[in-house]
Amino acid sequence: MARRKLSDGKGGAALAIRVTPRASRNEIVEILPDHTIKIRLTAPPVDGKANEALIEFLAKVLAVPKTRIDIVAGQTGRDKLVTIVDMDSSEAQELILKQIES
Repeated sequence: MARRKLSDGKGGAALAIRVTPRASRNEIVEILPDHTIKIRLTAPPVDGKANEALIEFLAKVLAVPKTRIDIVAGQTGRDKLVTIVDMDSSEAQELILKQIES
């Protein structure tokens, strides 16, 4: 999957995310040099559980309803492209950086 930085799409922010499943806790680890957001999740990568956990976790971090988050690419892989409807990339980046710093 091509690497993308945080950007604005037609309907909102587009985020490139790399997921590490079966971690000890849900957390945003870092933003990689290619602007991919590295996230650890406790959920296993089975039956869509990691995708569900990712959406739930991002909804909490970004303070938006789960219905505004959509995985548009990478449903079965570690690298995903996620859109956040009605949120611009600068707002998403600010909230993600706060999560990393805390």
